[in-house]
Amino acid sequence: MGGDEVVARLEAAGATLLALPSGGYSTQLRQMKFDIVHTALEAYGWESAVLRPPVPSAAAISAMDEAFGWLAMIPETRYVLRRILGARALVHPITERYLYPWRRLGAMLGADHKSVQRWHGQGIEILAAALARSEEK
Repeated sequence: MGGDEVVARLEAAGATLLALPSGGYSTQLRQMKFDIVHTALEAYGWESAVLRPPVPSAAAISAMDEAFGWLAMIPETRYVLRRILGARALVHPITERYLYPWRRLGAMLGADHKSVQRWHGQGIEILAAALARSEEK
């Protein structure tokens, strides 16, 4: 598996993770939620529509688990590479924009964005090599 394919799978996994529905109401509110109309605006549907991504399929969730499991193939001593790959994998499922652009990652890590791009490439190379070794076995 090549580096481009690894990046594509990680980005698809990040989009799947962000498309998963949230947990819902807390246990306290779950028992107290009444379906009543609070205002006249709510009664006539004047609320702005919330654009939500479709719920991912079971196959997409399984592929997400597999792809994020690959991050464990990066040695623990290179934990910064894990953080960079994990953060860069988070892609908004509707707009397909990165949640963490290079400059924001650089600011988080206290490094130049060009260094973060280079480290990302190194992490992808490590993952691609580890996946190639695991496929040979």
